[in-house]
Order: sequence, then C-alpha cells, then structure tokens
Amino acid sequence: MRRVVITGAGTVNPLAGDLPGTLDAMRRGDVAIGPLDIADVDRLAIRIGAQVRNWDVASRFPPAEAVMLDRATALAVAAADEAVARAGLRILPAEAPRAGVILGTAGGGLATAEDAYRSVLVGGRDRVHPFTVPRLMHNAAAAQLSIRHGLKGPALTVATACAASNHAMGLALHMIRAGMADVVLTGGADAMLTFGGIKAWEGLRVMSPDGCRPFCQSRNGFVMGEGAAILVFEEASRALGRGAPVLAEVAGFGMTADAGDIVQPSAEGAARAMAAALDDAGLAPGEIGYINAHGTGTRANDRAESEAILAVFGKAAAGIPVSSTKSLHGHLVGAAGAVEILACLLALGEGIVAPTAGFRRPDPECAIDVVVHAARPARVGAALSNAFAFGGLNAVLALRRLQDGKGGTGMPPVSG
Repeated sequence: MRRVVITGAGTVNPLAGDLPGTLDAMRRGDVAIGPLDIADVDRLAIRIGAQVRNWDVASRFPPAEAVMLDRATALAVAAADEAVARAGLRILPAEAPRAGVILGTAGGGLATAEDAYRSVLVGGRDRVHPFTVPRLMHNAAAAQLSIRHGLKGPALTVATACAASNHAMGLALHMIRAGMADVVLTGGADAMLTFGGIKAWEGLRVMSPDGCRPFCQSRNGFVMGEGAAILVFEEASRALGRGAPVLAEVAGFGMTADAGDIVQPSAEGAARAMAAALDDAGLAPGEIGYINAHGTGTRANDRAESEAILAVFGKAAAGIPVSSTKSLHGHLVGAAGAVEILACLLALGEGIVAPTAGFRRPDPECAIDVVVHAARPARVGAALSNAFAFGGLNAVLALRRLQDGKGGTGMPPVSG
C-alpha cells in the first residue's frame, strides 16, 4: 500500500492568518471568540462568533482576482498558497495530471448568495453580478486552486456539513493510496458568519450566546467561526525523494453513517468511525496519544462523543488526553476538521496538546481526560481527529509520526 504524508500546511482562521501564528495561539490557549461585526447583527439573537478580523478580500488580492472570489474561496486560496510554499511544492507540467485538489465546505459561497438575494429582494434590482454563480458554487475553491497551481488530476468538493473537510482529507488519502494521484491539496473552507448564516443556525437552538465550553457541565451550545486550512498530502516516497518536510503520516481513515436521526448524534456511529480509522491505520487503541474531539459544546454531541471514546478505548481512555479547539477558534463547520488537524500536527511534532478553553466544572456524562485551561505536554506517537456531522455522517482521521527506519522520526517542528 502506498503511504501518504503531509508535507505542507497553511491556514487563515480566527486565531491567526498563518500556520505559525495559529500554532502559537493553540499553545497559549488563545480564544478568538467575541462580539460579531456583521450587517444586521442587532436582528440576531446570537451575537458572538469567531471572525477572521482585519482580513478583506479586496485588499488581499488584485482586483481581477478579487472579483471572482467569495470570502470562503479567498480564505482557501490564501491558505493553499502558504501550504504549497511550506511544502516546497512545484508541479511540473508532466506531473499535473497526477496532482489534484479535494476540499470540504458546508456553505460554499454563502456571502455571495446572500448579497445577490439582498440586491434583488431588498434593493429591487433586476440583475445580479455576472460572476455570482462562479463565486457561490460549492466547487469554486477547488476550481480556483486547480487553476492557480496547475492541478489537472482529480478535483472536487465534498459537502457533508461539519465532517466535510475530514471526508475530503480521507478521500485524498484513498486516491493517493489507490494510485489515482501522487499529490493532493486538501482541507476545507467556510465563511458562514453572515446574517442569513447565523439566523439559519439560530433556528436549531444549538448555538451558545456566551461562549463555547466543550465537555463542561455548563455547556450550552457551539459558537460559529470562519476560516480555511489546506494541507499538502503527498505519496511518501515522492515526498522523501525530493527532500520535502514531513509533518506527519496520514495513517488511516474511517467513515460511517448513523442511519438514525438527522440532527441527534449517535455514540455507536461515532465509535464505529473511530474503530474503522484505527483498523485502517493498523493502530491499537493503546497507541493513540491524543484525540482532537469534535467537541462542539452542545449537550448531545459531547455526551455521545464521550460515550464513543469510552466504548472504543475502554480503560485506556483514562490515559488519552482529549481536547476541543473549537473552544478557541469556534466551529468552522466545513473547515473545522482541517483547522483541527493542525492541533494534531502540534501534538505529534512538538508533544503539546492544545487546551479546551472555557471549562468550568466536569460533567459526569463526559468521563474522559479533557485537557482544560492550558496546553499539556504529552508523548504523542499517533492521534485521532474526529468530525461528526448533522445527518449522522462521521469521519475520523488517524495520524502518526513518520518513522525513519531507525526508531526516530526525522520530523521537523511544525512551526516556523
């Protein structure tokens, strides 16, 4: 079986506008949640979120490029530029047919769609911008990255709500393993912090008005964020042959469906996804040194996820640190798993487990080892990253430190 490694990563998210800044913020346990600054915020019941502040598409890209980019796509483009640079990746024309892009999103170009509706329904105009469709379509970011980096292989978008970027990364892993591609840009992007986006989520009554406190007895919902993270997945011998930095090996992937309720999570479905990821990676439960939880901060999700972890790991769960970085950067919906993979890279590369912020008191229904308040040092040889979406769609990735054949890793620090 062809092995797959991560050779580059880039991100723009509420914590920071690049990878080093994000990892520094995770080490410190910074919280990027605050008052929303969006149009019509006074008409919202939920007025907090995790925004990417002081980041404007028009100031980041030349006019000819900016006019084609919804905010979500622009975030993905910026993150991909960083990832490609960090990987030292250069796709030659002969390699282009075996280089692809697979991204996840939930809302796609939501801001563009909302602006168009406002223009027609509120502004009374009879036309919308001619590039409305190329901006709002869910595959816009994948198409833009394909064009920008000359990727002529598999290119597609996965839209499975909160599990989208984990599903995208899992498919990228499978395509490289199967020999359909040698390198894939993968991850996700979402920018749903618009009036319509927040108003829609308000209807479900799953959002917190005062903060994200995963696994805490006082938790009362999630806080939405926005952002993107893109990773370079590369066939291992190709990466090592060109001397690329290796941040981790993508060891396994598991995906399941609850086939139960459209909004209520299932511990059984989540457990099957984690067990499948371990089996695919050839890892025993006792080899996992960190779990990046889906950890939304809703009562139902955190309880079900805790039950699933205990079902898969049993007594070993007591020694596995778990954290939810959604408490720091908010819930990035379709981009959540991609940004959270960065916390796994931090744990694998530097032995630092990012904390869960906002924790007040333990919940007996969440009897797992939650890392709270401050980052924790830990020996982490392998990690899981969980994503569980509405619709009962579950996706779990397993990462491990790449061994050099001599008992070492040869992995550089993630930061820098």
